[in-house]
Amino acid sequence: MTAPTHRRVIVKLSGEALSGQQGSGIDMPTLDRFASDLVAARALGVTLGIVIGGGNFLRGVEAAADGVDRTSADVMGMLATVINALAIEAAIERCGAPARAMSALVMPQVCATYERQQARRHLDDNRILVLAGGTGNPFFTTDTTAVLRAAEMGCDAVLKATNVDGVYSADPKRVPDAVRYDRLTHSEALDRRLGVMDTTAFALAREHRIPIIVFSIQEPGAVESVLRGRGRMTVVGG
Repeated sequence: MTAPTHRRVIVKLSGEALSGQQGSGIDMPTLDRFASDLVAARALGVTLGIVIGGGNFLRGVEAAADGVDRTSADVMGMLATVINALAIEAAIERCGAPARAMSALVMPQVCATYERQQARRHLDDNRILVLAGGTGNPFFTTDTTAVLRAAEMGCDAVLKATNVDGVYSADPKRVPDAVRYDRLTHSEALDRRLGVMDTTAFALAREHRIPIIVFSIQEPGAVESVLRGRGRMTVVGG
């Protein structure tokens, strides 16, 4: 058995991924498959934190474009991530692993409030940590949240789960001859304005020397495969 390439990671999972083929909301078979993948990765001896988006319910940027005040729109998006985090927490525990949801937005009747030292203790106790509410502030994406939490938690890498098998020079669904990269530096990703993550996330990862591994979440066992260094992926930095 191949040993995992990283021992402590943040997995960035988009809210849209949870909707499966529905296009919105939470598709329960898809949710359960992702939870099973995360539990299998934990069984390798890897400590896992999950940063979840909320785009299956609402994206702040899109709501702002429709006329909602940007700050209010971003808070609405952060609330959507809490719904997803609670769903993931429950799905992971159905798979037999301990999980703990924490939110950067304070809502103690719903879930624990994010606090760095307590979050690190959950990871040290081998719970799967599910992080919601973004950074707790408007104008920051969950991509940036993932890198920020990785730095705070002392993680080895950020695993960016997407619908494509790595980073391309353009959207491969729209540009059939787009070039796929196996490896990039953080600076190359920034200079080429590659849209897989926002520039703040890439810059923060470069500052803290955190590699970002971009892969497709659509194949069963994808997280475990990436942690074993298998399958198609793009490594940014590292």
